Amino acid sequence: MSTLRDGGGRVGRGGLVGLPEWDRCAVMGVVNVTPDSFSDGGQWFDTELAVKHGLDLVASGADLVDVGGESTRPGAARVDEAEELRRVVPVVRELAGAGAVVSVDTMRASVAELAVQAGAALVNDVSGGAADPAMVPVVAAAGVPFVVMHWRGQSIDMNNRAVYGDVVGEVVAELEESLERAVAGGIEPDRIVLDPGLGFAKNADHDLALVANLGRLRALGRPLLVAASRKRFLGRVLAGGAGSPPPARERDAATAAVSAIAAREGAWAVRVHEVRASADAVRVARAIESAARDAEAAGGAGHGTETERAGADGTCEASEAGGVGVANAEGAV
Repeated sequence: MSTLRDGGGRVGRGGLVGLPEWDRCAVMGVVNVTPDSFSDGGQWFDTELAVKHGLDLVASGADLVDVGGESTRPGAARVDEAEELRRVVPVVRELAGAGAVVSVDTMRASVAELAVQAGAALVNDVSGGAADPAMVPVVAAAGVPFVVMHWRGQSIDMNNRAVYGDVVGEVVAELEESLERAVAGGIEPDRIVLDPGLGFAKNADHDLALVANLGRLRALGRPLLVAASRKRFLGRVLAGGAGSPPPARERDAATAAVSAIAAREGAWAVRVHEVRASADAVRVARAIESAARDAEAAGGAGHGTETERAGADGTCEASEAGGVGVANAEGAV
């Protein structure tokens, strides 16, 4: 399986066949068509309101919108297939018809299939195809990009599965197995995105360790989606030692901080509820990334000039100056 690398040999952000290619980390806005989401349950449960919200997210800077009709908060029970279809498909159809790039957030192959027919351009399955054996074949046949998230089981009892010896190593290994299953099932590697599954069968320390080690996840060679928005680990961080976590809606600034970090670490996209701050954050991260590359290129050019001078003069002093140029260039990376 090929690995995405930039010109300097580092693992790169990458793009996806079937989606626009952005020159920075993309922003995926969340449209929860549910009455019980941990973050905004019930606010966009009406189809018309959900469509308006999705278009508002695009106007605020979202590059794509992720429409889901089933809450995956810890302890959530599943909704039935007919109800999920009723919630999701009309919203997908209206948003896609309005020109939005739409992702469908579902663990059901039937919902994914009908959502793609309605205009969804990507399938985001928090189970990575594990919850429904028909999902991978359906996505493979549709030829759309597929998000494979790290998942250890349904939301109803996932907190009991948050047991790790080495959370980063185990998540990387389990994600790699899920990636291989998706490819073996017929999904092309260049259509697959990986997601570490922050908050899914993980506690705050686990989530922080994964955010701190995004490079190890990106080394799997596929674009990376980071979905930290308003999650419990941010509430724990903001609460400090003994305080109470702030409500989910008061975690948007912290979410934007993770978006900036993820973008700087080369994530393909961040998935967020409040778009504006993260849209700004990824653009600032892109500007810093460009500045770093410009500085690296300038440092390399300076080193080359000094080396050429050393060769022309044939003196030890000029040669030593060239050595300093190497050190400075490497230090700026």
